[in-house]
Amino acid sequence: MKNKKTIAIFIVLCAVISLILCSGVSAADLDEIVGYEITVDVNEDATLTMVYMIDWKVLDSTSEGPLSWVQVGIPNNHYVSYRPLTETIDDISFSSSSGAHLRIDLDREYHAGETVRFAFELVQDYMYDMNVVTEGYTVYTFTPGWFDDIKVDRLVIKWNNSGVDSFSPACEVGPDGYNVWETSLDRGERFTVRVSYPNEAFSFSEDKSTDGNGEYSGGNGLIEGIASVIGGSFTLLLIALPIALPILIGALSYKKTANFGTEKKITRTKVEYYPNCPGCGAARPEGKDNCEYCGRSFIKSEEKIEEKDIPKEESDILGKNTDGTYRYSSSPNTYLRVRVINVPVVTRTRSSSSFFSSGSGHSSCAHSSCACACACACACAGGGRAGCTEKDFYNTGVKLRYFENTKNKKTLKK
Repeated sequence: MKNKKTIAIFIVLCAVISLILCSGVSAADLDEIVGYEITVDVNEDATLTMVYMIDWKVLDSTSEGPLSWVQVGIPNNHYVSYRPLTETIDDISFSSSSGAHLRIDLDREYHAGETVRFAFELVQDYMYDMNVVTEGYTVYTFTPGWFDDIKVDRLVIKWNNSGVDSFSPACEVGPDGYNVWETSLDRGERFTVRVSYPNEAFSFSEDKSTDGNGEYSGGNGLIEGIASVIGGSFTLLLIALPIALPILIGALSYKKTANFGTEKKITRTKVEYYPNCPGCGAARPEGKDNCEYCGRSFIKSEEKIEEKDIPKEESDILGKNTDGTYRYSSSPNTYLRVRVINVPVVTRTRSSSSFFSSGSGHSSCAHSSCACACACACACAGGGRAGCTEKDFYNTGVKLRYFENTKNKKTLKK
């Protein structure tokens, strides 16, 4: 019991330190992600070839200067190669300082009102779970890197449907044979897709699969990963010790301060569509946000709402709390888009210090995505306007030094 108490205090302390170190969040939006598209193909060796295309708009080039580089989160440290696909990328490099990202140095500085489109290819490994959900089947789980301080107007994930047994959430298969998921994301919001294959579909390896508890085989590498996290925690503690010590002393005075769990975060968006494309006049097909002929958006307006804002006569959509898009019966071409994510929270069981409060499990830094699925050492991604995934979100943690030392030999650059 005493060990559990100590662990709980350490977890809360790390969270508090992260909030202190990452308190400088800009109130106004500096950037906007207009388009964020990822196209995925599974290779014979079960790695994924992922093509990222991002339209990044600069809203403010005065507060923190013009945009010259960004960071984009990738699933984990186990990439095989990466390379730029557009001339707007001057240089591309991998960083694991606080999560797995690619740093994108742009061809020039971009100022307010300008939008830069850049694209790159990533070949990614360690992305699947074998025989965990269903015996004889392998599941890929993919959460694109998110942006704590930037809205994403349009996220599109395209996944080659060849050989697919099942997938979630529901989506359409396009004429080119790709599953297509399309959504928008608020600041810090995430979207996850899962795609299942029979085990014989590709050269899946048990060595690259979880054991059902989110841990990969290769115990020595896992220990190194844990050691790396602990090292980061210790560094943070040294930096923030003068501030953290009074908090720790206060926390020790409680026998049972807090429990940790998750709670659902539900966002509801009222979306009104044009019945016909405002560009070419084509009729809008059911479930489509963009015209297949000219690419223009069918969306007339989008508005974040609360459940109390839904009229009582809309009984069919009142109380909806699962992912999906639901039609308003009283308003033509109008829908309610519901998105649900689970976020870690701290819940108080007895009165405690005001430093401990319920809230999101990730902290925000100026234009960094900084999230912790693990219990400790939540540190923001280093400087600049950047977005990243969780630290090793897919729980690989395998031989990190080996990969950092050898990946450069495999990296392909134009």
